[in-house]
Amino acid sequence: MRQGVLATPRPAPRRVLPIAAGATLLALALPVYLLLDWRLTGWALAAVLWVGAQALGLLLARLRSGLGNLAASGVLAFGMMFRAIAVMVVLLVVAVSDGRLALSAAVLYALAYTLELGVSVVEYFGR
Repeated sequence: MRQGVLATPRPAPRRVLPIAAGATLLALALPVYLLLDWRLTGWALAAVLWVGAQALGLLLARLRSGLGNLAASGVLAFGMMFRAIAVMVVLLVVAVSDGRLALSAAVLYALAYTLELGVSVVEYFGR
């Protein structure tokens, strides 16, 4: 029986290209914010959240995961959930005081994250 593309195990994709794609999007968004006279604090908040999430992701990537190291796998899983929860909490706290600022940051963060995820998926299945 022939295995499909989705059933073929592959190594995890490298993180360099997806992170570079997200960083490039953030860098290209800065002139857009300046040209459209949007508040730079929205761009800065999105950039800080994205860089912080990436730093935590790179730190978590250094942990050894797998069945042989149950504790590291648990820390990795909790850390991955914490990244998303931390971003949401910060955006919710900002939204309480300034909804437009939070919306601006959330949209830019979501675009950078989506691009990063898309590049990761293409790199994963492109091998």
